[in-house]
Amino acid sequence: MCGRYASYLPHSEIATLFRTQGDIPNLAPNWNVAPTQAAFAVRRHPGTGARHLDALNWGLVPAFIKDVKRFVRPINARAEAVAESPLFSGALAARRCIIPAIAYYEWKITPEGKQPYAVARTDGTPLAFAGLWEIWCSPKGERLRTFAIITAAARGGVWWLHDRMPVVLEPADWPTWLGEGHGAPADLLHPAAAGVVRLWPVSRAVNSVRNNGAKLLDPVDDPCAPPPSDAPAGENPA
Repeated sequence: MCGRYASYLPHSEIATLFRTQGDIPNLAPNWNVAPTQAAFAVRRHPGTGARHLDALNWGLVPAFIKDVKRFVRPINARAEAVAESPLFSGALAARRCIIPAIAYYEWKITPEGKQPYAVARTDGTPLAFAGLWEIWCSPKGERLRTFAIITAAARGGVWWLHDRMPVVLEPADWPTWLGEGHGAPADLLHPAAAGVVRLWPVSRAVNSVRNNGAKLLDPVDDPCAPPPSDAPAGENPA
């Protein structure tokens, strides 16, 4: 799954990277983005077709939900089931987005407790997660804009850490995912190829959402080094 990530690039750099237009929300850099918080999402405007950089809250709320206070907002959607799920199928068909990130965090259970690791692209470029977005409207006309991140079975070394990972979109696939070009968006919902991402242990300070700052991504001594294999979870490395 993906339950925490870092997104701290300057607004202008994100806009340039994804070629967005229009006003940019004033979100502060965040090294510890958590569910319910506002974060950047790249969406395609349904009228103009232009890409926009917007602030959405993490945790999807479909438009048909009646009682938003009782609804448990999913932060992730499984790639294998997203097309059939009543919660996600509508967004998959018409409301896809890209979630920019520098790294995401995952945890390994050790005898000393939960050890966090950061996962980022090996080439140093930002991650682009496949996302879904929705707008929920209250009876009073209040609007809540939300998103979820799609996950797939983990591979590329991440399988040792967790059996799920966010779907990482390559730049060549961004137009297809956003509905700007040819191709089937569903075909992009697969794990990142071996070697695309790397991981390293970080401070347990990231375990608390109250902690933030660049030091959260500093490497620490590895208490349980991963095996040297790209085999998927559950398989015997050959």
